Amino acid sequence: MSAPISDFIKKNFKHFNAATVADAAQAYCELLDNGGKMFLTLAGAMSTAELGITLAEMIRKDKVHAISCTGANLEEDVFNLVANTHYKRVPNYRQLSPADEKKLFEQGYNRVTDTCIPEDEAMRRVEKAVLDIWLRHEKEGKPLMPHEYMYELLRTEKLKEHYEIDPKNSWMYAAAEKNLPIFVPGWEDSTLANMFVSQHIKGNLKNLSTMRGGLYYMNELVNWYKKESAKSKIGFFQIGGGIAGDFPICVVPLIMQDLKQKIPFWSYFCQISDSTTSYGSYSGAVPNEKITWGKLEEHTPKFVIESDASIVAPLVFAYVLGL
Repeated sequence: MSAPISDFIKKNFKHFNAATVADAAQAYCELLDNGGKMFLTLAGAMSTAELGITLAEMIRKDKVHAISCTGANLEEDVFNLVANTHYKRVPNYRQLSPADEKKLFEQGYNRVTDTCIPEDEAMRRVEKAVLDIWLRHEKEGKPLMPHEYMYELLRTEKLKEHYEIDPKNSWMYAAAEKNLPIFVPGWEDSTLANMFVSQHIKGNLKNLSTMRGGLYYMNELVNWYKKESAKSKIGFFQIGGGIAGDFPICVVPLIMQDLKQKIPFWSYFCQISDSTTSYGSYSGAVPNEKITWGKLEEHTPKFVIESDASIVAPLVFAYVLGL
């Protein structure tokens, strides 16, 4: 069976960052082929970059087994699902003046690099639909975590009439179908979180506790990692840096050092990042530094791809999918 992308990578990606892409992708495949599982982390604005086109298929084909993501990535995949044709692309974004930016704001566009998310068709449309779910759960006294509310929103198809892309290209839609474990540290730093708090201040939502946050997620992650690592080797594929990556990778030292329980280290590590190498930041720290924190083991396969994740991640996914 022909695999043009995979074959191209094998033939051409021989040196430097390109070779690391090929090596990391091949090691990803070997982990899965040997019964391992992959934990994926999403930072940045990868959902607005439409990573869902390949990530959704990775989820459907059991190439990704759990995800840690920012609140922005959680919601922006759904924003794109219901408002894609209303997005505005600005190819010349580097030349925009402050006056140009103000005009976009006045038109209801929120810019992410070269892509503007429409306020009304994306954000307010989702807010209206998910608010009903928040209110019902508050009334019933059944708090959930952020991704669970989004799963319920997608499963009830409250927004189906507004879908503007094929749901097969939405990674959140694929995750909801699989009931994929998702962990969303720092959800408070997101558009829907701002809306949740505003609804509380306005008196519509009485209890902030209707939304469970990061401590619940870490507790769930400990349970997930202990269960899954007892059966399989677990890899860690990190797109970008920040809290989406640092939060979940800490689960290993938590179990080992704080709970004093034996647990396997992460069995694979790959980070796609364009951060300048730095020992003062998480995003720019080289993998070996993580050994000193009890996150990785000396012999863990480690890869750092210094490149743009919006280019590299789909290539790695295509390789793993055998495309």
